[in-house]
Amino acid sequence: MTGGVMDRLPGEAGAAPVAAAAEAEAEEEADPPAADLPAPQVSERRDPHPSRMQMPQGNPLLLSYTLQELLARDTVQVELIPEKKGLFLKHVEYEVSSQRFRSSVYRRYNDFVVFHEMLLQKFPYRMVPALPPKRVLGADREFIEARRRALRRFINLVARHPPFSEDVALRLFLSFSGPDVQNKLKESAQCVGDEFMSCKLAPRAKDFLPADIQTQFAVSRELIRNIYNSFHKLRDRAERIASRAIDNAADLLIFGKELSALGSDTTPLPSWATLHSSTWGSLKQALKGLSVEFALLADKAAQQGKQEENDVVEKLNLFLDLLQSYKDLCERHEKGVLHKHQRALHKYSLMKRQMMSAAVQSREPDSVEQLESRIVEQENAIQTMELRGYFSLYCLHQEMQLVHVYLPLTSHILGAFVNSQIQGHKEMSKVWNDLKPKLNCLFAGPSGSPTPPRLPQDGVSPR
Repeated sequence: MTGGVMDRLPGEAGAAPVAAAAEAEAEEEADPPAADLPAPQVSERRDPHPSRMQMPQGNPLLLSYTLQELLARDTVQVELIPEKKGLFLKHVEYEVSSQRFRSSVYRRYNDFVVFHEMLLQKFPYRMVPALPPKRVLGADREFIEARRRALRRFINLVARHPPFSEDVALRLFLSFSGPDVQNKLKESAQCVGDEFMSCKLAPRAKDFLPADIQTQFAVSRELIRNIYNSFHKLRDRAERIASRAIDNAADLLIFGKELSALGSDTTPLPSWATLHSSTWGSLKQALKGLSVEFALLADKAAQQGKQEENDVVEKLNLFLDLLQSYKDLCERHEKGVLHKHQRALHKYSLMKRQMMSAAVQSREPDSVEQLESRIVEQENAIQTMELRGYFSLYCLHQEMQLVHVYLPLTSHILGAFVNSQIQGHKEMSKVWNDLKPKLNCLFAGPSGSPTPPRLPQDGVSPR
């Protein structure tokens, strides 16, 4: 993922055996790829872009990105545009705007799906964030808004991921304004192998891995699982805090409206209460004017809740999406690469047995030669699986480093939460303080001076 991670290898030693073995791997009809790992297309290695021919300095396994560098790669906005009615259903479209490409294009959810499939096909050993679920019948505004936010998180994680950000598929998705972006994306992936086929370092990935890579992988996986569980709980609590602020805003607004309604009541006083008619009139006048302050309090509380949704909850969701993509990658590594390697070894052992049996039974020379040829092909396939396994661990090591690059986002999240609480309480405190003098007339005594009543601490009137 540094300068040479995406470099391609034309005619270098080791490329021909890998390509030949990969072709043998692709011809194994009895061994379909795992469902979670799209089958990479096999193609000849192509000359890379001249700017990407330079070998990286030092160990290419190690990354040197900072969080600010990743965030500066691009910022992509995803906004809803008015729904268009189809023959049977309404179609939701999104306006996707990229700062990097200075572009604004319209995309539908299915466009995101095809783009996601292309990423998995070309980068099966990288963290590809998951997409939000497909729209269900009767989806409400809340579901549509949640999916819009999830799509925005997805495309920003992709646009800031080093290998993805340099791929033609991303440029097409963010800037192509033609009528059929899905076919354009599929055409760009035709006759193009996955990252293993195009990466210059893939055949030598084992050379850069630490000796205890399997132990590191297990420890990293457990660490990510623990971090994910803790951040999931933090996100849930942050959602509740933001939700309470919004609920508090609604309660304050209703509280103020009820005070206003009470002050606007025109029901005549009964004759036995006319002695205190002036008191009730003054109270009503004071109560009627309080709705403005309570409406302002409600607005401040709502602003705080919305700000915490955007600056705290949404950033926690972004980090959770990243952690989940690493967990998914670990599963693809085990269910895809390792499982296919085991099947290839099993097939190889069966062929060796057939070879020994043929030698014992003295079969026809042609059939023995065919069996020998198949064994050689299977040996090449096993070699490719081993190389893919090491390259998968190489990518896992780098992806884990990317997760750690994102860890300082925690301080941004906490800072946003603290600032929101300080600002929110400060603004609401000012409104409460401005409201207090207006309550004086509610407690005015016979002389007209404010005399707030003193209630007993237990709330029960003294005898």
